[in-house]
Amino acid sequence: MTDVINFEEKGGIGVITINNPPANAISFATRKGLSQYLKACMNDEDCKAVVITGEGRIFVAGADISEFGKETPEGVPELEDLIQDIEQSPKPVVVAMNGLALGGGMELAMSCHYRLAAPTIEVGQPEVNLGFIPGGGGTQRLPRLVGVELALEMIVIGKPIDAKRAFEAGAIDEIVEGDLLARAIEFAEEKADSGQEPRRTSELNEKVTNIDPQIFEDWRKKIAKKSRNMESPFECINTVETSTTMDFKAGLENERAVFVRLRDSNEAKSMRYMFFAERTVAKIPDIPKDIPIQKINKSAIIGSGTMGGGIAMNFANAGIPVVVVDVDQVSLAAGLEKVRNNYAGSVSSGRIMQDNMDKCLNLISGTTDYKDIADVDIVIEAVFEDMDLKKKIFTELDKVCKPETILASNTSTLNINEIASVTKRPDKVCGTHFFSPANIMKLLENVRTEKSSKATIATIMGLAKIIRKTGVLVGVGDGFVGNRMLHISARIAEFMVEEGALPWQVDKVIYDFGFPMGPFAMNDLAGVDVRFLIRQEQKKLYGSRRQSVIIDRVYETGRYGQKTSAGWYKYADGIRKGEPDQIIEDLIIRTSAELGYERRKFSNKEILETYLYSMINTGAKVLEEGLAIRSSDIDVIWHYGYGFPRYWGGPMFYADLIGLPEVYKKVCDLNKKYGDWVEPSNLLKRLAEEGKGFKDFQFV
Repeated sequence: MTDVINFEEKGGIGVITINNPPANAISFATRKGLSQYLKACMNDEDCKAVVITGEGRIFVAGADISEFGKETPEGVPELEDLIQDIEQSPKPVVVAMNGLALGGGMELAMSCHYRLAAPTIEVGQPEVNLGFIPGGGGTQRLPRLVGVELALEMIVIGKPIDAKRAFEAGAIDEIVEGDLLARAIEFAEEKADSGQEPRRTSELNEKVTNIDPQIFEDWRKKIAKKSRNMESPFECINTVETSTTMDFKAGLENERAVFVRLRDSNEAKSMRYMFFAERTVAKIPDIPKDIPIQKINKSAIIGSGTMGGGIAMNFANAGIPVVVVDVDQVSLAAGLEKVRNNYAGSVSSGRIMQDNMDKCLNLISGTTDYKDIADVDIVIEAVFEDMDLKKKIFTELDKVCKPETILASNTSTLNINEIASVTKRPDKVCGTHFFSPANIMKLLENVRTEKSSKATIATIMGLAKIIRKTGVLVGVGDGFVGNRMLHISARIAEFMVEEGALPWQVDKVIYDFGFPMGPFAMNDLAGVDVRFLIRQEQKKLYGSRRQSVIIDRVYETGRYGQKTSAGWYKYADGIRKGEPDQIIEDLIIRTSAELGYERRKFSNKEILETYLYSMINTGAKVLEEGLAIRSSDIDVIWHYGYGFPRYWGGPMFYADLIGLPEVYKKVCDLNKKYGDWVEPSNLLKRLAEEGKGFKDFQFV
């Protein structure tokens, strides 16, 4: 009937096996095959029960989201109709969950009358992570099986639970240690021979009766901050609540209406886009899949400061021995002590166990002698941004390390081609730009130099996965991709402050859009002094372009941000959230007068568009110059490195949502105000004129 469903009859039991690798997704073909075989079993007098299972290690990982938005082919039932047919079957239907049962897979399992599972499975309803709610009865059936509180946890948070917890809660009837399919067939025979009416989840009302509505209010408060600007988490709560206030049929109808609306929303489109974007970044067009990858058995980090220590933790967490190198024992001891304290903090907060901390610390050693790292497979230099110092280090590493050792720099701004030029192995040199704090942030910008070999690139992209980072390949350029874009939009924000806006107004607009913080709060976190020093280097690149004076004035006050308890904001002891400061406001007003600006009001809309469109335009230039392979790579960088809200999909996807003609028009206006900083990208202009989006761009 379809090539994704296998069927066989075993002693009067029809066994339907979903075989749609790799995830056994519920595609059009899967639904059609399931429906046809189910009906065949119902019409077969010799078939007394049905078992549904999955081929391989997954039962069903969810619906095939690549088919969302496509018209359902003739003869293919909607998922909710298929589920209804299974549940209303007069013959017992048993599901044998051999692996993951997520989303539509869990809904399919809950429509079956009985659920058996392998001990290694996980079950869940993670639809919220894609911007919508369960649409096949999940919000109505799951509370009836596991109770309202656990159903809310699974649906609103989207985190699956293991077999043991699922069994204890009532989602699973039996955990099978041995042959799952054989036991499911036996179980189905027992139910068929019992003469009992099949047990239907929709008729189980005990766990959704007399529920205190305060539970739902508490959940709304619980997620308010993390889920700001989003609909799907709150609608998850609302629809679960209807399982306690509506009859089953009405609850299903309400769920379906909400599901369809959210599925077609920009929130869901953006989050589905990010789902695929994250999986695309690892695909490098000119790197063959079968290229030999160098094994990383031992690593070294040059520099034991905040970044160096954080990077070392990533290797230790992945079980890779790491040697930290610093100039003297005092600096080294201080750096390693900070690493120990970071682990201790994780233990005290319950994020890791003490034995895990001990294992990791045993993998981290320190030295002041480069000869002690002669046998490592990769060295990552993580000292401060000084080209002469980095060249000196790489010259020494080139002498000491074995020929096949990869030499990487954690620089965020400097030209790695120039660094590579001092070595005899430029093909083994690359960038590994970690984001701070390096042991927490998921993004890793892997930088390809002019001479980095394909094997080197394949190795560092593979390494990103090993150390649990999202690795994105970028090219050499000022700030690479993320910081290149940030430097422009942050400058423009400073220009707006010089002309009439205030830092806290700008930050609130950007925060309200969905970022974790605005550019001025971010500057205080990273260090006003750090940004000032970077600017001094960048002035050499940008010649006569307008420069922000206000950052210089703040730097001159000695207010360097959170580390000095004052920067753009003032900070009370132990409190990271800053408060607006009249001293800075007065300084800004004086600076505006000094520059000859008559301060004016900026609307929130103007601030948001100015900030984002200058960022988007720079992203287009990054694509033009080949610093990023795809626009989706830029969006992954901005989500994981800078907190661009997932529900807007990243700056380039957001531009596509708005429409590039509109973006281009406003970028032209910004160009008149801010000159070369916002010179319209040729790519943006071309795509806008052709009526295309960044999604249509392919770098050749």
